[in-house]
Amino acid sequence: MWQVPLFDIAFSHQELEAVQKVLQSGWLTMGPVTQEFEGAFADFLGVKHAIAVSSCTAALHLAAVALGIGPGDEVICPALTFVAGPNSIMYTGAKPVFAEITGPNALTISPTDIERKITPRTKAIQVMHYGGYPCDMDQIVGIAQAHNLAIIEDVAHAPGAVYKDKLLGTIGTIGCFSFFSNKNMTTGEGGMVTTNDDALADRIRLMRSHGMTTLTLDRHRGRAHSYDVIELGYNYRIDELRSALGLVQLAKLEQNNRRRSEIVAQYIERLQNVPFIQIPFANFEHRSAYHIFPVLLNKPIDRYWLMKQMKSAGIQTSVHYPPAHLFSVYNRKFGYNRGDLPVTESVADRELTLPLYPTMEIEQIDFVCNTLRELLSRWL
Repeated sequence: MWQVPLFDIAFSHQELEAVQKVLQSGWLTMGPVTQEFEGAFADFLGVKHAIAVSSCTAALHLAAVALGIGPGDEVICPALTFVAGPNSIMYTGAKPVFAEITGPNALTISPTDIERKITPRTKAIQVMHYGGYPCDMDQIVGIAQAHNLAIIEDVAHAPGAVYKDKLLGTIGTIGCFSFFSNKNMTTGEGGMVTTNDDALADRIRLMRSHGMTTLTLDRHRGRAHSYDVIELGYNYRIDELRSALGLVQLAKLEQNNRRRSEIVAQYIERLQNVPFIQIPFANFEHRSAYHIFPVLLNKPIDRYWLMKQMKSAGIQTSVHYPPAHLFSVYNRKFGYNRGDLPVTESVADRELTLPLYPTMEIEQIDFVCNTLRELLSRWL
């Protein structure tokens, strides 16, 4: 259907061979391949602990529970994010307190508004590195330290991105990664929790598998014959097939991120002087993972007309994201309404995501840009 899809999976014979090897082993649930994947991911980031889980949503939930977040607590988070972030806060019975983004040039959470939203009930700050671009972590870490708050990093968009000399997912208290099918490295479904805190890591590992004191692999290998359940846990395990994919994808991550950066540079060169378009992060100083390429449409452009026309040309586009605070569940539960976050709402109303993936060809980039330019010219 699509001449240029929004994203594409960069798989090769290596992923196929890795999965076949697991199938031939006869052991499919979490086991030695997962342990190898966790070790490789921890080494890549330079952290003490990497704990593979079934999704980034599971990672975010485990992070909040491990930090002791619960009813009566508040966690400050962005509204310009996928709903899994604030949902994970609600799972614990805590309240997501939505903060503004910095502005149309940087779509990440505003440190100024974080500080403004802190109350005696605030327990943590959940940041999301939108599009692969790091938040202002120096300011956020300073705020967290001043108020004794934990930081949960949502790194779903940003594996391999760097803030100053630190890889994202290593700066906060806990990092949470996504390996969903459209991410920079994918296992179809899956995620990872990272931390340097031994106690948090122990608790997350326990809760990942029902709060059980031994794993299925331990019993299979005769290391244990029974188990106790010492804490309320969840079925958030990853499996060996996904871990095998993760090992291959991790080895390709830096190369694929470099290709993404080249494509973004080509987009910026072609679109920076096009009327009715503003390009966020165009002069960004830190190393991004370039997960998506967002542009902002200036009025009077009808975004959904434009998306429909792009679709007719065979180009897939999307919106990242409808502001989470405007979803019905947050209105019913907490009374959030339009007007609460005017900067976020203005940007979200104008954002359009263009295709971006490592295997994009120069002809596809030209086709997207030329089609967009021609459609926008109708508004002059």
